[in-house]
Amino acid sequence: MPKPPRMRAAALTATALLMSFLLAGCSDDDSGNDEDLTAQELSWKDCPAPSQAQGGEGSPSPLPDDGTWQCATMKAPLDWADPKGDTIDIELIRVKASGPENRRIGSLIYNFGGPGGSGVTALPAFGNDYEKLRTRYDLVSFDPRGVGRSEPVLCEDDQRLDAYFQQDSTPDDTAEQTELVDNTKEFNAACEKKSEEMLPRVRTTDAARDMDLMRQVLGDDKLHYFGISYGTELGGVYAHLFPDKVGRAVFDAVVDPTQTSEQGALGQAAGFQLALDNFAADCTSKVEDCPIGDTAQDVKDRIAKLLKDLDSKPIEGIFPRRLTQSAATNGIAQALYSKDFWPYLTQGLEEAYDGSGRVLMLLSDSMNGRSENGEYSNIHAANISINCADDKPRYTPEYVQRKLPEFRSASNLFGDFLAWSMLSCTDWAQPGAADHPDVSAPGSAPILVVGNTGDPATPYEGARKMAQALGKGVGVELTYKGQGHGAYDSKNKCVQDAVNGYLLDGKVPAAGTVCS
Repeated sequence: MPKPPRMRAAALTATALLMSFLLAGCSDDDSGNDEDLTAQELSWKDCPAPSQAQGGEGSPSPLPDDGTWQCATMKAPLDWADPKGDTIDIELIRVKASGPENRRIGSLIYNFGGPGGSGVTALPAFGNDYEKLRTRYDLVSFDPRGVGRSEPVLCEDDQRLDAYFQQDSTPDDTAEQTELVDNTKEFNAACEKKSEEMLPRVRTTDAARDMDLMRQVLGDDKLHYFGISYGTELGGVYAHLFPDKVGRAVFDAVVDPTQTSEQGALGQAAGFQLALDNFAADCTSKVEDCPIGDTAQDVKDRIAKLLKDLDSKPIEGIFPRRLTQSAATNGIAQALYSKDFWPYLTQGLEEAYDGSGRVLMLLSDSMNGRSENGEYSNIHAANISINCADDKPRYTPEYVQRKLPEFRSASNLFGDFLAWSMLSCTDWAQPGAADHPDVSAPGSAPILVVGNTGDPATPYEGARKMAQALGKGVGVELTYKGQGHGAYDSKNKCVQDAVNGYLLDGKVPAAGTVCS
């Protein structure tokens, strides 16, 4: 869950790293590009170990039925306004379909969100969850431009990022506000200095055009697609640009495409508060005693007191770093992405009340893309860069101050944190494209839009807004009454049967279907 301006979650990418924590380039050819990029042939080979920008973990594990992960590099225009100009490399990963060739539909392309998450590392991490879909599809994902091995945007180094994520993100006075603004300007200036050529070319519309090129290079007449979190926005933009090329598509954990970045942040404040309410109620409803509070309100009051105390007195974290208020808030938010993480949140809070912030800091590190050896992926740099390239609004400290009461009303715990996150694109080197994306897609094939009533990062209401914005006969809404970010990975049989039925057999569920 990279942070501002909207916490469009890449938590799926971080999840694979989290369990282990808790349990233990551009072409310089000035002559231009005369090649027909749609005719390029991909050279699939064994995948190398992930780069630091991708997260730096081990190579992907094999799948059942001799499923082998392969990687390839696709060339795409650096600037889609000049498709015959210089090119960049887009890194892809795939595993071939496990079923008979005469049953194969084509490629199913995934984007797991962020923006800024590496699909090359995320797809193998969750590959077993999609084994049924692999019976008829090659499963394919990629590092979008600016991410991982696809000409990554780079900003500050690891040492500076440690300090950046330790800063006070919810200033209480003029001095703290000035420090936050100065640190934001310093981070943004570092992005411009190191990645000036890429910053204007990482918009979601650019990534959507890359996906259409990918479709052609992979040999598919239609784009079959599974988008999660920000991946739903990318899928919606693709459908708007290429409605006649949409095949069978599923959007899960749906971004509201009608919102500005401010409205998105406000919606997330309410969404994370709802998830925290559900967590607290769940803990105190157990037969055994809840170790972090006697009632749901007591749990939330104790968390609020912890965060207030950490503002002035951080506790031991992971040496030499200490757990600050910002890191603790970040860690709590990370744990609310999945009900599977709730036991770790309980453990982390229990330890923090005893003076140890290790677990909450591990959760925070997972969200920020920090590995155990202190190296960061480029997920945060890419997240900021793509958001700021997409989002036109630019907010000032004075504006945020005026909005604080509204954000606090949505969440007394997350309101300040998300309000101040709106400063992320202030003084950004490039202008943003629009107030919100255009996803209208008349003429597109049906797109299954799955909303989760307990989703903190992409609140449930976004699914209906996406279905409506796609257009009549295109967006088909399905509701999952559950917890966590996303629905398909909850293993709910009703959701998985509906998604699999559409992707594998073309059976569109009835609009308004509810799974619980």
